[in-house]
Amino acid sequence: CVASETCALDLCKATYVRDVEPGEMILIDRKTVETGTFSSLKLPQKFGTSMCIFEYVYFSRPDSRVFGEYVTKVRRELGRQLAREHPIPITPDGEPDPVVIPIPESAAHAVLGFYEESIKMGRPCQMDLGFFRNPYVGRSFISPSQELRDLKVLCKFNPMEHVLKGKTVIVIDDSIVRGTTAKALVSLIYGAGAKAVHVRISSPPVTDPCFYGMDFPSKEELLANKHGGDIQKMSEFLRVDSLGFLTPEGLVEAATRSSATKHAFCRACFTGVYPVPVATHTSTDW
Repeated sequence: CVASETCALDLCKATYVRDVEPGEMILIDRKTVETGTFSSLKLPQKFGTSMCIFEYVYFSRPDSRVFGEYVTKVRRELGRQLAREHPIPITPDGEPDPVVIPIPESAAHAVLGFYEESIKMGRPCQMDLGFFRNPYVGRSFISPSQELRDLKVLCKFNPMEHVLKGKTVIVIDDSIVRGTTAKALVSLIYGAGAKAVHVRISSPPVTDPCFYGMDFPSKEELLANKHGGDIQKMSEFLRVDSLGFLTPEGLVEAATRSSATKHAFCRACFTGVYPVPVATHTSTDW
């Protein structure tokens, strides 16, 4: 069997053998059918290898092994790094400890690392589920129009008032693309009675589109670019008390530390530095 993620192999009771290497082509022919063994070809490499770090951030299932490591392990380490870079604010004496909640399901594993590291750092907090997520609604950021994205958010998330009311809420999410989903969720949290909302993102601001196959909006639609990369302006747009992103360096350090990869990571969507040159503007001259 060959699959894009190992969770597919788990379903059919196949044994994970190894990753397909960058630039490798697996050949499945008559001999493969008869013997169960594969042969492969290696394509020449001109620019080295750079694996998509957004697979660890968001795209891959947490129960899969990607680039040789379980995604859940890496996402927990991203959460720990995030807690070190953007600690939980200290609440005044007499007020309840902040409650840390994930945006399900994408931040469900990063929040575990964030909570564990916060306690280790001496930042008292609770961890709870602040939203019920409707499992029958798909990913909102890839919907074709803003109206459909807004509708999906309302249908997808229902805030848990008994968890949020009167609390300082620390919201953990994996990424912010346009910011419209995050803004709607913050509004739902305040509507449930939260006293304050602080957002922590386990990846850097998305600043550039992907030209290697991922479905990202145009550069002009991205939240970070709309506000010139100004965290304060982004906070005001989202209507939150504070906003913290993982740094590009922290992201790579955490992913490298928690995985056994020998390859570099592509982080072009966060830095604009593409490992393989791309034409960012398509010419209309024919």
